Amino acid sequence: MSASRFVDREAPVQGAIVVHPDREGRAGARDPQARLEEAAGLALALDLEVRETLVATLRKLTPATLFGTGKVEEIASRVRAAEADVVIVDDALTPVQQRNLEKAWQAKVIDRTGLILEIFARRARTREGRLQVELARLTYERSRLVRTWTHLERQRGGFGVMGGPGETQIETDRRLIADKIGKLKRELEEVRRTRTLARSARRRIPFPAVALVGYTNAGKSTLFNRLTNADVVAQDMLFATLDPTIRQLRLPDGRPAMLSDTVGFISDLPHELVEAFRATLEEVREADVVLHVRDIASEETREQADDVRSVLSQLGVDMDERRILEVWNKADLLDAETRAELVSDARRASPSAVVVSAVTGQGTDALLAAVAALVDEAPPVDVLTPPGEGAAIAWLYAHGRVIEREEGEDGGVRLSVSLTPQALGQFEQLYPQATVGGR
Repeated sequence: MSASRFVDREAPVQGAIVVHPDREGRAGARDPQARLEEAAGLALALDLEVRETLVATLRKLTPATLFGTGKVEEIASRVRAAEADVVIVDDALTPVQQRNLEKAWQAKVIDRTGLILEIFARRARTREGRLQVELARLTYERSRLVRTWTHLERQRGGFGVMGGPGETQIETDRRLIADKIGKLKRELEEVRRTRTLARSARRRIPFPAVALVGYTNAGKSTLFNRLTNADVVAQDMLFATLDPTIRQLRLPDGRPAMLSDTVGFISDLPHELVEAFRATLEEVREADVVLHVRDIASEETREQADDVRSVLSQLGVDMDERRILEVWNKADLLDAETRAELVSDARRASPSAVVVSAVTGQGTDALLAAVAALVDEAPPVDVLTPPGEGAAIAWLYAHGRVIEREEGEDGGVRLSVSLTPQALGQFEQLYPQATVGGR
């Protein structure tokens, strides 16, 4: 029997300590314990074994290490006691701070931005997603060569790709990264051009577009599966899905719509990722209706909602209340009395809201009815179809909302129907024999 059969080829589990620096007096600060739990969830999403978590109060910032000397030594002893390989610092670290902390703690140090980037790098599946993550990662690493490389003091002579006379290694590395960033941007432009063409093709199909947005782990993918009978990965984990998915959705009157599930947002989302995922999140900008999915059972639901709105604002998404419908999800986690109060609050909410449970299906019928009402805001038009034009009538029922129908004595049919501008234009092209309004 071969000895190789007994070799364990699985990577060893890395132990981690998660530290949330609680900056006193920081405007808009979230509850530090909630932030610590979220950071631990991010570490678990990266398959790290979280051995200890702590909130470190910061009365003042130390430029070299972020934390004061005493706190650095305290965390160092915790690292040794837990035999941790990684320390997650739930804040943004400068390259110098990251390097100094690694020396002090004798462990790999990852800040919040690096942690999220690493998760995205593991989870991206499509070519566009991988390109976007790689671009974000290189943009982040470009400023951190002081930490990444240990041979920066050496110089290299020569010419061409090996650098000019006296060019330092760090200059060479930065130039190589800049070249790769340029190449990635060109590849992404080609992918985005193809995506724009696909989006333009979808616009020619007169189906309204609906986009799901929300804080990560708010239940978007579970709701997406419930509404479309799809099988998108849905786990109780931060950033379980990253790549956008589009499926057909049936509204209550049988009309189809296109529903897209997008990447979840998070507080302090790295600006590198906001920029890198701008093309993907354009699905939100192009949508006729945006469903903002909220984990209504979370104590941080209001703060999470504010974070989502902040990112949407950065992306230039129109926050017109007529296009935003809040979906208060995870109602199944609440008691009956609290659910009843929420339903009452949702009726008075602005923007309008619907209480649902994506797991049980509770409230999804009301949600679909609310979506149909939002996409039907176009004023109705009168359409007169000649006798024998059953196909035209069926098309109007499939792609619009028929409000009134009147049968003519000659066999013609007059309909009052609400259509999107795209649907109205396509109907006139397909059935020129029909009379629309006064045209």
